Amino acid sequence: MSRIGRKPITLAKGTSVTIKDGKVIVKGPKGELSSALVPGISVSVDNDAIVVSRGNDEKQTRAYHGMMRALVANMVAGVTEGFVKNLEIVGVGYRAQMQGKKLILNVGYSNPVEYDPPKGIEILTDGPTKISVKGIDRQLVGQVAAIIRAFRSPEPYKGKGIRYAGEHIIRKAGKASAK
Repeated sequence: MSRIGRKPITLAKGTSVTIKDGKVIVKGPKGELSSALVPGISVSVDNDAIVVSRGNDEKQTRAYHGMMRALVANMVAGVTEGFVKNLEIVGVGYRAQMQGKKLILNVGYSNPVEYDPPKGIEILTDGPTKISVKGIDRQLVGQVAAIIRAFRSPEPYKGKGIRYAGEHIIRKAGKASAK
């Protein structure tokens, strides 16, 4: 049996789970998330814990077992605490600022790059070189952070660009000087 799939998910206070019409709906203090159930996987709520189980031992069902448990656990964590991805901007003259809800990036192009975040995502700038992406949906937070990073991904020679906080960029030596 899946080691991840077997673990029960504990519910925090103020969090409720509803299972109906093939969907798992999790409500908490920060909002509401839902996910469709995969065929062959069942979810039940027992005494402030969510248990994910599978109906058979087919290879595909075993794979879905741990995945569904991780998705439900991420929904529970999202509606109670939320998720944050931090980005850093490295480069002379590179900066980020907010104009209303829109993120404006000056990252070496002739015109600034404007990004309007999707519903449910909050973007904050802590100074001109720090960006925080916040939300309750882990997948959406990661996707938005990846989109922002892709506007100017770090280059290997000087390391300029947008990177995740704490990300290590493998640097190249560059050209050797001629005599």
